[in-house]
Amino acid sequence: MKNTIKKTWMIASALTIGMAVLTPLQAGAASVETTDNSSINVQLEQKITGTIKNIYDDGMKLKAKDGKNYFISFHKFSDEQIEKMKLVEGQEVSIEGYTAESYADFFTFEVFKKGLPEEITKEDLTKLEKLFNEMKHVQNEIKKGVEKLTDEEIEKKREELQKIHEEMHQITKPYILANWQPQSFEEYMEDYGFNRRNIIIKENDNVQLKAIYEEWIKLKKSGDEEKANKKYEEFDKILEPYFDALNAPETFEEFMDSLKKVTEFFDIPAETLAKLKTLHGDLQKALEEKNDELYDKLHEEFNELLNQFEKPQTFEEYMANFEFKVSEADSQKLKQLYEEYQALDKKLEQEKSEETWEVIYNILAPYIKANEEILISASKITINGQDYLSQH
Repeated sequence: MKNTIKKTWMIASALTIGMAVLTPLQAGAASVETTDNSSINVQLEQKITGTIKNIYDDGMKLKAKDGKNYFISFHKFSDEQIEKMKLVEGQEVSIEGYTAESYADFFTFEVFKKGLPEEITKEDLTKLEKLFNEMKHVQNEIKKGVEKLTDEEIEKKREELQKIHEEMHQITKPYILANWQPQSFEEYMEDYGFNRRNIIIKENDNVQLKAIYEEWIKLKKSGDEEKANKKYEEFDKILEPYFDALNAPETFEEFMDSLKKVTEFFDIPAETLAKLKTLHGDLQKALEEKNDELYDKLHEEFNELLNQFEKPQTFEEYMANFEFKVSEADSQKLKQLYEEYQALDKKLEQEKSEETWEVIYNILAPYIKANEEILISASKITINGQDYLSQH
């Protein structure tokens, strides 16, 4: 288990690191001289043409003709505009817009305002915009000073954020409650997923839950959150044993089925499966008893036994996870290192295997960085000859 998870994590890390580090296009800025001989940076709009890779509620991924990957945000466009675009993966689109440093830059007050009820007054909108800007300011202070601020200073900033959120909530709360259309009890219960695990709620419990749910809705609508929360505690209390059943530990068979979805194995003999099943039960018991020392010992034993039957992923299969191609010279180095890593991993030589993986990562890092998604706040989208201009 341990080594399988470790390798999966390493692959995931390599695949996602490009999303974690985001750099704006330096070409998007120009220096402008002012009358007092100083200069300011003015960002120029980017013009991009490419093919849609993926479509999301808030944007789309684009593979551009310049070979780079982009995420195009829809935050300046209305839902009606996006619907009219009739976007389809594989379509060619042209984009104009500005680069952004992070996804947080897309969350503007205009975006926040989209989710508010139409009935909200101009006065309350003005208050909310002021609070929203304060919130963004504090968030930026935390982001920029995260390495310099003490834990105590960061905690104070978080408390400041919490206070702002609460003030905003108090303004929006009456409007949201007035527009709230709660789910029916049956729909609400369905969302828990009890049916998916064949967990049947007793009839008597179901009657009580429905009555409590309806009382809870009345209290929520009245704005009495304290009483509403107490009422919901009653709801949770009745559901507690059902939650325990829903979140019961995986059986050995369930664990192996989920593992086989991400890892290939040779045929495991019945005798070995029986040993693994016993170890799995012992692991669950050690976990419940919080016996970390025993758990680690059993974990290592389980891994050692299971790893003998794991089909190693070939170098070619591993590299197929990436969209980019590496040079022939780097490919040869990587293949040799990858096979060394697998041999060390098989012998459970963790320290050496991790050192080898670090070398692999260092070779791949420039390729990953070059394929990072560049974030674009679109101001114009052209598709099928039709131009769509941003609303703000």
